[in-house]
Amino acid sequence: MSTVAVARPVLAVVQQHAEDAAVLARTRSVLAGAPQAKLRHLRRLDDRLEAHLDGLRIAGALGAQLCDAALARPGAGEAFVITALALDAEDGERLGKIFALAETLPTLRPGVVDAFAWAPTSALRGITTKLMQSPDAFQRTVGIAACESHGVDAGDVLAASLIDTDVDLRSRALRAAGACGRTDLIAACMAALNDDDPECRFQSAQSLAWLGEQRVAADALNTLMRDCVEYATRAAALAFKLATFEQAAPMFKTLLDKPEGLRTAIRGAGIVGDPQAVAWLIEQMGDPNVARLAGEAFSLMTGADLAWLDLERKPPDGGEGGPTDDPADDDVSLEEDESLPWPDPERVRAWWSMHAGRFQAGERYFMGAPPSWSHCVQVLGDAGQRQRLAAAEYLCLLRPGTPLFQTSAPAWRQQHRLGHMPAA
Repeated sequence: MSTVAVARPVLAVVQQHAEDAAVLARTRSVLAGAPQAKLRHLRRLDDRLEAHLDGLRIAGALGAQLCDAALARPGAGEAFVITALALDAEDGERLGKIFALAETLPTLRPGVVDAFAWAPTSALRGITTKLMQSPDAFQRTVGIAACESHGVDAGDVLAASLIDTDVDLRSRALRAAGACGRTDLIAACMAALNDDDPECRFQSAQSLAWLGEQRVAADALNTLMRDCVEYATRAAALAFKLATFEQAAPMFKTLLDKPEGLRTAIRGAGIVGDPQAVAWLIEQMGDPNVARLAGEAFSLMTGADLAWLDLERKPPDGGEGGPTDDPADDDVSLEEDESLPWPDPERVRAWWSMHAGRFQAGERYFMGAPPSWSHCVQVLGDAGQRQRLAAAEYLCLLRPGTPLFQTSAPAWRQQHRLGHMPAA
């Protein structure tokens, strides 16, 4: 009687799977918010990441052993891989170890949270219940984040977490209240506008906007823009979506009265989407320090893809127009502008002169059209990640209580959901 030989895993191959999976997990966390990355790019990376994870699963004990060994030099990517494999195997002991390590090393926490978002919903049902019942605040935070990323209502635990003494748990719960469409928690989010922690105040204002309390949210966001410099960019991104043109005008004036406010004003012009700002945006494209940001704002308003339409130019001589190697240089713009095209002001001006007739002054435009439900669904399908995130937020603003579309979820899950979304 013959027997079938079972091939043993090759150490070098399995080790490569572990290393590449960690690298791809880190890359994915960046790509999920990259301006030029589209859903198809995310899908391509996700397929590669899943292939490496599958290689580690097939390797069995050796794959798990190599992932454990990688935690000797831990990072968010390694934390993602070991958490993902532990969830697959329902390995509570290994999950306990990674949670304990993440408590000590906060840099690992995003990888743990991302792995729960990556896992199939069916694999989390029992685990998330245990996490949300845990006395440990970080485990409850992961449980609520997992529910949000999978579109599952965390129930009474979410309501209780809005007033928890742990600030990270509290802020995550405040975000989840809006992202999960919990209109029953509006009063609790209102109360959180007086929280001592600015992150909690921001998350409560954001959720109130998503849940339909947009006037209250706008007031809170404007206060954050004025009083908390580190929240000016995030608060402005939503405040300008909520503002009428009349309300936006004094916001622009306040920003432009301060040298550090120019970048926020440029972003705001793209968000407000009034075609009357196009001439000013084209003028800003002549300044290397803000040219790419102005180009992105122009594209956000008009939907014009600068690279595809050949409206870009080579980077200017003498650098990228962003931060230098000088440690005293406070300019950190490169990280935000990196990978954006350099607009050619003259080509952009020529394009605009040909297409301006399609745009009506005093109308808000988002990616070439007013932000209707059907248009935002279309943007979710074919635009870059930053634009997709804006489209997801517009859907909540258009129909308060709508759960936030998760633009950083695994691409195949996003594609499935897009296929089942109402067109209008």
